Amino acid sequence: MTSKLPIRKSALREWAESIVIALLLALFIREFFVQAFKIPSGSMIPTLLVGDRLMVNKLRYGPKVRFTDKRLPGFSKAKRGDIIVFIFPDDPKRDFIKRLIAFGGETVEIKDGGIFINGKLIEDPVISKIYYYNRGDYGQEGQVIKVPEGQVYVLGDNSGSSHDSRFWGFVPERNIIGRAEFIYWPVTRLRFVNE
Repeated sequence: MTSKLPIRKSALREWAESIVIALLLALFIREFFVQAFKIPSGSMIPTLLVGDRLMVNKLRYGPKVRFTDKRLPGFSKAKRGDIIVFIFPDDPKRDFIKRLIAFGGETVEIKDGGIFINGKLIEDPVISKIYYYNRGDYGQEGQVIKVPEGQVYVLGDNSGSSHDSRFWGFVPERNIIGRAEFIYWPVTRLRFVNE
């Protein structure tokens, strides 16, 4: 009677399996929970600086299901003043980051540097401390813009140098990837973004 010895996996195979499992786990987390982004421009100065690296929470509003317009349930709704990352409507290969200003069905007017929603000045301390310039086809002086249902109006905090809704219009809600949560690099700028 011959005894069978347990067959041991080779060290190489164990390493390969560990790497594959770690990769699948990382892809799952990136797809449904959080994703890292790097700030490429100065459109959000002083809140975000060029080169800041931040984590975007996809779970907050509900992660998108790839290749569909469906979204899994999130644990909160987007609110005015949130800094969001979204797929740029004019070029789906690019992601943008801006501050959410208005929702579908609301009217927006930029007057004397302030934001008026449905005719009322926004007094949110973050939004009201920024001077917004009248620029572009959707932000001219005296112009009242109605945001279409299912879309949002976004602006950069560096209003004088931001390519935002004033120039190219609205962002479909389905294009929202998530909310910017935390700057993790450079270390000297570690902090939560939306607080």
